Amino acid sequence: MEGLLDYMLRDTLTRVGDVDGESGGIDICVSEFIRVTNSLLPASAFYRVVPELKNGCRTPAGVPVRLQLMGSDPVCIADNAARAAALGAFGIDINFGCPAKIVNRHGGGAALLKEPELMCAIVRAVRQAVPAQIPVTAKMRLGYDTPEFALDCAQALQDGGAMEIVVHARTKTDGYKPPAYWDWIARIREHLNIPVIANGEIWSVEDARRCVAISGCDQIMLGRGAVANPALALMIRRDRERLSWPELLQLLQHYWQTVEQHISARNRNGRIKQWLHYLAREYPQAQQQFEAIKRLTDTDAIKRHLFFYAADQ
Repeated sequence: MEGLLDYMLRDTLTRVGDVDGESGGIDICVSEFIRVTNSLLPASAFYRVVPELKNGCRTPAGVPVRLQLMGSDPVCIADNAARAAALGAFGIDINFGCPAKIVNRHGGGAALLKEPELMCAIVRAVRQAVPAQIPVTAKMRLGYDTPEFALDCAQALQDGGAMEIVVHARTKTDGYKPPAYWDWIARIREHLNIPVIANGEIWSVEDARRCVAISGCDQIMLGRGAVANPALALMIRRDRERLSWPELLQLLQHYWQTVEQHISARNRNGRIKQWLHYLAREYPQAQQQFEAIKRLTDTDAIKRHLFFYAADQ
């Protein structure tokens, strides 16, 4: 989730319930993708996207982070995977699902779903380039514009040496439009011998239960659903309520303070507005907060409103 679920939001979301050692109910995080073109990236490029590399590749709450790479040149992506491993990556994930037009125009992300042989070659090159103890995983969609070759693509990832795969149950053409076709994940799971993790359109506990029932998977990956409801993973794992609005405000404050430390003043405003936009799906108060600050451009004014609003609840 480029530009949204970055290391600052990973830090915030994995703090949910941390007082009880629950780390948001999240077992593993996957980073935003690091784009690999035709060069060996410097260490700074990896640290910029995955600063957790300097902390044992874990969030401050202790949740491990797999570093995700995206590219179409097997040799180049393997070289970069080896460098990431040397820097301490917990695992290497390979992106075969990004639907962004600019990414697909350059042959990356979901565009590779047209070339199962190349997918296999990329995974195999990465698997051979990194130490055996470092997991190599992959994420794919059902296809580019049709799920017709979904089984071939999944088989290619397994043949290349992926330890497990995440399947986002839509094609590139589907984008993020509902529904997600979880029944296709079941077909893929039955076809492979490696674990398959279900992803796509999981916004609630009920969605998670239906996804598990239909896909047959015992593991799921959350994306936008966890951004909209930060306690969703904990709610799925055990019977508990979502965060109260005062609890959520504390998270918002932590997130803002983290953004202040790492993001220039001109770019901070969009971050908090973006998250409030997602939270509004679950919290009417977030919509009110968004409406109150959406036209504000002064960072200090937004900060005063955010903290005053929290203190007033």
